[in-house]
Amino acid sequence: MEASPHDTDQQQRDAADNASRLTPDGPEDEGQLADEVEVELRPARRLRIWQLAPIVALAAVGSLMFAFPLAFGTGEGGPVVAMLGLLISCCAAGWGVMAARRVGHTWPGLPARGSGERPDWRVLALYVGVGAALVALAVMRVARLR
Repeated sequence: MEASPHDTDQQQRDAADNASRLTPDGPEDEGQLADEVEVELRPARRLRIWQLAPIVALAAVGSLMFAFPLAFGTGEGGPVVAMLGLLISCCAAGWGVMAARRVGHTWPGLPARGSGERPDWRVLALYVGVGAALVALAVMRVARLR
């Protein structure tokens, strides 16, 4: 193989020819471009039924386990079953929150994940207060069964 000089004159003519056909917005002739279709490569981030079904089923079972001993006062095992139901319901709620966060949902009033914004302390205080009140009411109700 022998080395030969590059044809720089031809390259410069080709570059000048291409530059004359381009506008600031792109090629002048629309015929030069093939019909292009933009397609999103990633599917929409949303919760599917197969992701929601076990969460909803677990929440329903836990709610029923919590509600029936409280409503009907079923003997000595009632408080244990009620607390177990409360625990299962809380696990289902946590599972649902994590699944929603994974697809990009956020709590109302809080900034989106990765936005760099700091959450408002009043919104956080409201969430903590409501959660503490719900836990206190549940524990008081189960304690009354004894």
